[in-house]
Amino acid sequence: MNHGKLIACHECDLLQREVPVPEGGGLRCRRCRAQLCREIPNSLERALAFSIAAAVLFAVSNLYPIVGLSVNGTVVETTLLGAVSALYADGKWPIAGLVFATTVLMPILQTASMLWLLIPLKFDRLPWGGPLMFRLCHLCQPWGMTEVLILGLLVALVKLSAIAGVVVGPALWSFGTLMFVLAAAGAAFDSRNLWSRVAVVEHAGALPSLDEASLQGALTAARCGLARCHDCGLLARAQANAHAHAHAFNCPRCGAAMHLRKPASLSRTWAFLITAMVMYIPANVLPVMYTNSLFGTENDTILSGVVYLWTSGSWPLAIVVFVASIAVPMLKILALGYLTISTQMHSRWHPVERTRIYRMVEFVGRWSMLDIYVITMLVALVQFQALATIQAGNAAIAFGAVVVLTMFAAMAFDPRLIWDEVEQDHARTRETA
Repeated sequence: MNHGKLIACHECDLLQREVPVPEGGGLRCRRCRAQLCREIPNSLERALAFSIAAAVLFAVSNLYPIVGLSVNGTVVETTLLGAVSALYADGKWPIAGLVFATTVLMPILQTASMLWLLIPLKFDRLPWGGPLMFRLCHLCQPWGMTEVLILGLLVALVKLSAIAGVVVGPALWSFGTLMFVLAAAGAAFDSRNLWSRVAVVEHAGALPSLDEASLQGALTAARCGLARCHDCGLLARAQANAHAHAHAFNCPRCGAAMHLRKPASLSRTWAFLITAMVMYIPANVLPVMYTNSLFGTENDTILSGVVYLWTSGSWPLAIVVFVASIAVPMLKILALGYLTISTQMHSRWHPVERTRIYRMVEFVGRWSMLDIYVITMLVALVQFQALATIQAGNAAIAFGAVVVLTMFAAMAFDPRLIWDEVEQDHARTRETA
């Protein structure tokens, strides 16, 4: 059997046959309904065009001001890098580093790595260091948060309009366009099509052919001694010492570390999750922002910011901020805690629904950064020493830590562990049959 006709689900590890996919269609796992692959016409050409457009828009977005305040004829403007610098000068370097990484560094690296891979392929040449650049692109993808930044800017505009006249800069429009272009580039980038264009796709050590006898009684890839690369998707035979689940081996195609199951998945998930629970308390209790004005000093928590938006008439934004900054972090912690406990207890209860919960936790993780971006803009712009100044509070650091820790917890959790008990039941049923 040719290995190209086998595919393993990245969420439940079900080993199944790959069938031809029509243009614009996709394959879903027949057990957990996870998306396995898509067939995008001219995917690499589209990804290249969108990546070039993203590079141009990113330059414009960082060279021109995003937004400004007009007070008594004086206009104070800031760029994204200027806002990051203001946070750093305010002594909140952890938040400054987080904002810089998620809005500048990661989008740049993702776009640059895609261009590095796609431009040589356009001229039928192999990209130098292709596997390394592919892994870099895959690593940066979940940490680029341009779409969350745009929503944060809209919330900041509402709050700034109550202080002074708001001047919208050209970078705000370019960032809005960049959000859609980056999303389109990521959606068009098809790793299967990429590797089919790279000659080293048939690297020595890839999955050997399997006969029908070797698949008899096998339900998951791990049971058959196979592992799926989480970066490039290659299905490869595990090395002999990898059957202990803790031992890693390198993907023969992209060089990423592969495991039959993520090592110490549950213990690492608990470590990140418990730390996030501890940080969640000061994130919501301590002031996230200090406002000094002619009328005195005001300390704002995340919840008081929601109340301000609601009472000022911006109730749609108040709902968005409440969901993204208060409800989502709490629900992520509860959901990951439930998934970890149920997996540790070897629960067989509704594995499909539990897998969907995990999928949703991964999707919403980044949106909790909303309040961090709002604070960044306010600190950068409201610095009128004689009238009003805004400084970031320590709760902002705690809240940023909660966002990062819950994302790490979701990444550490291995959803295939949910299905291991189900697979064992199938194995026992086949043995008694």
